[in-house]
Amino acid sequence: QLQLVESGGDLVQPGGSLRLSCTASGFTLDNYGIGWFRQAPGKEREGVVCINSRGRSTDYADSAKGRFTISRDDAKNTVYLQMDSLKPEDTAVYYCAAESRSYYCNLQVKEYDYWGQGTQVTVSS
Repeated sequence: QLQLVESGGDLVQPGGSLRLSCTASGFTLDNYGIGWFRQAPGKEREGVVCINSRGRSTDYADSAKGRFTISRDDAKNTVYLQMDSLKPEDTAVYYCAAESRSYYCNLQVKEYDYWGQGTQVTVSS
């Protein structure tokens, strides 16, 4: 069974950092582009950052540029999202997702085939 599991969500103060992990089971991630998405209450799910299957191409939403960093460790079948300088508006459930069609990664929800269950990130003092 193909499964993605996110971890690392937590309550953090503004300006703090978190590292989220996305680990696959039932398949290997090295042939998949991986995206991180988030959904805040009452809002649509939005793309945050993605990395392609070769790890050479990334794309960041404007809200994430300069603060978030995506990386992948295919040996561990895991993709990471390092989030620094967190703001209250970053509060959301964060999801990782996998797709295998794109040469370059993209931030469109509809392009992704496999999704994790999400991990809650709350930024509050």
